[in-house]
Amino acid sequence: MADAAVRSHLRFILNGRDVTLTDVAPDQTLLDWLRLSRALKGTKEGCAEGDCGACSVLVGRLTPDGGLVYEGVNACIRFLGSLDGCHVVTVEHLAAKDGHLHPVQQAMVDFHGSQCGFCTPGFVMSLYGLWMQTPNPDDRQIETALQGNLCRCTGYEPILRAARAISSYGGTDKDPLLSERETMIARLKALKDGARVEIGAGKHRLVVPAGLDDFADLLEASPTATIVAGSTDVGLWVTKHMRDISPVIFIAGLDELKSISVKDGAVTIGAGVTYSEAIDTLGQHIPALGPLIARIGGQQVRNMGTIGGNIANGSPIGDTPPALIALGATLTLRKGKARRTIPLQDFFIAYGKQDRQPGEFVEAVHIPIPAQDEHFAVYKVTKRRDEDITATLGALRMTLADDGTVASICIAYGGMAATPKRALAVEAALLGQPWTEATVEAAMEKYPQDFSPLTDMRATADYRALVAKNLLLRFYLETTSNAAPAQVSRYEAA
Repeated sequence: MADAAVRSHLRFILNGRDVTLTDVAPDQTLLDWLRLSRALKGTKEGCAEGDCGACSVLVGRLTPDGGLVYEGVNACIRFLGSLDGCHVVTVEHLAAKDGHLHPVQQAMVDFHGSQCGFCTPGFVMSLYGLWMQTPNPDDRQIETALQGNLCRCTGYEPILRAARAISSYGGTDKDPLLSERETMIARLKALKDGARVEIGAGKHRLVVPAGLDDFADLLEASPTATIVAGSTDVGLWVTKHMRDISPVIFIAGLDELKSISVKDGAVTIGAGVTYSEAIDTLGQHIPALGPLIARIGGQQVRNMGTIGGNIANGSPIGDTPPALIALGATLTLRKGKARRTIPLQDFFIAYGKQDRQPGEFVEAVHIPIPAQDEHFAVYKVTKRRDEDITATLGALRMTLADDGTVASICIAYGGMAATPKRALAVEAALLGQPWTEATVEAAMEKYPQDFSPLTDMRATADYRALVAKNLLLRFYLETTSNAAPAQVSRYEAA
């Protein structure tokens, strides 16, 4: 491709004002910039790792079809370099110029949704994002929107009451972000000049590619650069581990990596598609994946984190790789103009090592849709149900022959080895055998041949080994019963 035009500054909109920045460190977070450079201290630092939601702000971005979407994000792990062409909205922007509170804020006041107040701005921003999309949400929608916001004071019930009442204080038709949407779309389109952004040099270099081909050329020329998409993992490298990530290439704005398509019995997802963007399509075509994605982090993390990033970082406890391996997914890797496609299970070689050449990146993942006669299930085991990192995750896909024997079986786990890994010995013990409890119990004895799990803060090795076996037994019980899976929500329990 022809060399892209280059500019040496970031451009975005903060609340109502245009911002141009020429001096930006590759690891500078939005939270630090808001508080230290703009004195907007309503955005708080709580955990600095995307867990507590005290730093929540809204980021508006143009969609590939020319629309505009606002999403709650964690400013503590969102880098400034990812905001080129975006609209950042903080809690200071909600109240009217005459001092009248926004309906979300007034509801929080009237229903005593704040005590110490530290977490309150984050709750307000998460509820604001929900209210714009769903003015009259039900309790499930409210709780989903607040999964990533923690409060130590209120017990949450006053906040829930406030959330139910927001629309009684005013309709969305008078909300500035909605009523002035066309104006904001025009302003953001004006910022999209098709140029590459380059700030700094050497180890202090920050780059925002002009497009996908430009990104491929940049990475081929600088293969040691850190690629940042959602920064839900890389953000913690900076805030918790104090790692140097420079130079950095930010790819969150590449529309070419945002595609989702369903064709020839498979769902193809671009590497830059976020969990929030993927959940509807995956949940529709592969129902077991919907509830899995809904348990990845909080809403802010799902709005930032990408399917491709979850695969590319190679974590042994990443949530999507075991499920995608069990489904027989393949991966498209790209280096420059060259592409190759490999089975996803072959991508993970050892801890921290993947089958990715220097300058090569994950471009897309292709996920076969299970046939009508296939059984597929995913089980995530954590200390708490929502917004928690996996201790053990099992994914199982099976087809039975007409005589009741196992015609095909694929079992993959996360949290059981140095990489996401198949249980090949267990599969061999099941293949061709009658699908009976006796067969399953015999196969459970093969787990030590496949896995030697570790003990860490999330679970002991013995616990993981036992859980892995029991997930196979659960799969058997669910596939041999007409009853719905034994999973009780707090609504049913109440």
